[in-house]
Amino acid sequence: MTWETLNYLDGWQWVAAAATWLVTLALSVIVGSWVVPWVLRRAGRGDLPWARYKPPVYPQAVEPGEAASGEGASGKAAEGTEAEPAKGEKNEKGSGGLVPDGEESPTGTMHPDAVAILRGGAWLGVLERLAITGSLLAGYPYGIAIVIAIKGLGRYAELRDQPVASERFVVGTLASLIWSVATGLLGLIVLNALVL
Repeated sequence: MTWETLNYLDGWQWVAAAATWLVTLALSVIVGSWVVPWVLRRAGRGDLPWARYKPPVYPQAVEPGEAASGEGASGKAAEGTEAEPAKGEKNEKGSGGLVPDGEESPTGTMHPDAVAILRGGAWLGVLERLAITGSLLAGYPYGIAIVIAIKGLGRYAELRDQPVASERFVVGTLASLIWSVATGLLGLIVLNALVL
């Protein structure tokens, strides 16, 4: 739907078009605010919804002297590796924080450093989805490139200095982009159906 087609709308079609715009923008922004964090949490686990990620198991290196004395697996830990903490002790993982025994530190998209570096990301996501969906509804798909360029340039310095945040940025941006384009196209289909 382009701006020229608005000249052919009757009174009830104007109301329907305005309602379609509002509903589509609300779906993009509000539901997208639930979808994107869900994708980030799933990506932080390192698995896909339909296939669990299983990290490869590498054989442990055994020092030549340990193999003869039998200290490799049951004795002291090899140099350069961490010994397993005793039950009830805390295990250091992630960004230097203490993590209780049995729990893993969040990694990837949910890494505490990545979350702290990309503060304000939720508001940027809301504005991004609003702009992308609005540009599609207005018949200006080039607006998507402008929004992505502004977002990428705005975060470039943070991402260059802190590579731990780049995965969260890319996954969140792509999830937000896909959701906003999908809702924008759905709204565009409804708007085009009003004109025909």
